[in-house]
This record gives sequence, structure tokens and C-alpha cells, in this order.
Amino acid sequence: MEGTTNKVISESLDRAMSYGEYRELVAQLAAEGKSTGPEQTEALINYTQLNHRRMKRWDKTLKFNEHTIELIKSIDKKISWLVLTESWCGDASPSLPVMHKITELNPNISLQIILRDEHIELMNRFLTNGAMSIPKLIAIDDQTNNVLDSWGPRSNAATELVENQKKEYGKLTPEFKESLQVWYNKDKGQSVLKDLLASLLLE
Repeated sequence: MEGTTNKVISESLDRAMSYGEYRELVAQLAAEGKSTGPEQTEALINYTQLNHRRMKRWDKTLKFNEHTIELIKSIDKKISWLVLTESWCGDASPSLPVMHKITELNPNISLQIILRDEHIELMNRFLTNGAMSIPKLIAIDDQTNNVLDSWGPRSNAATELVENQKKEYGKLTPEFKESLQVWYNKDKGQSVLKDLLASLLLE
């Protein structure tokens, strides 16, 4: 199983996009009134347009403190981050810019992006509670090609909010999803950053 997973990961990396290429794709789809994936609905198109605007804002406003920057720069192991996502994914818009900024600060860490619905075989190996939840980050050791860790679809702090909502109401309402985005805006990427740094520094 492990060997096969490594093979699927290797093939996926060969077909992956850079963050810049992914941003261009989402911008183009937003302008054309489309989304990634086989399904094209008004809701998915609207989410794609919303995510394009959000990522644009995050790319401009995201800030890390000096201590965090030093920690990121101190990581000397070569790691590839392979992320499964789709343009309409609301949880991806605050987390992908954080991942990108980390990799900008340290050339030892690379960010590669693939679309979930084009890589179901890989997605099925990294399910969250049996679901194909995205974004899903897979951290790979460049020397051994072994999987070091995986993360997603949300930070630990955001996951707690989601779990509490499910316990109380049994589902995620549109109102809750909206309030989660407000929470992401207040959080300013810090909970995603905290999780990813913990993962990097434990490796």
C-alpha cells in the first residue's frame, strides 16, 4: 500500500500546478463564470468568484511576525507540500495564501497544487473521517518520497468551531459558513500558520 501511495503521489506531483498557476486559473474561471470540477452550478461559480477575491486580499495583507519568519527560515529539510483543492472550496481561500507565504520565505519547502476531482485515487488515501474534505495538504520528504504528515481541511481552531456547530445543530448551515469566513478574517491566517509550523518543526 505504501509503495503504491508513493507512486500515486509522484504521478500527482508531475501534474501539479504552482501557486501562481493556480491563482491564474481561479482568476480566469471567476472572470468566465466557471468553476473547477465536472459540476458547474451557480453556487460553485459564486464561491469561485468569492474565493478569487478573498485570496487576492489575503496575498496582499497576510503578515507574519519576526519570530515566525525566523522559525520558517530555520527549516533545512527539503519538503514538498502537495495540496488537493478546488476553486470553489471556502476553507482553501484562507489557508492556501498562508502555505504560499511560508514557501516564499523558505526555498526548502515547495507548494504544488492539484485538483481533487482529477485525482480521486490520491484523495481516497487521505480522507478526513471518511470524507473527501479539502483542502488537504500532504507533506512529502523530497529525499525519501515518504509522507511526513498531512493537514486539512481546516486548522485545529476552525475544526473545533465546526464540530461544535455539528453537535448542536447536526449540520453546517449557510449562516454558519458565513460566520466561519468572518472568523477566518479575524484570525488573519494565524491558526493555519500555527498548525503548519507545528507540523514542520516536529519533522
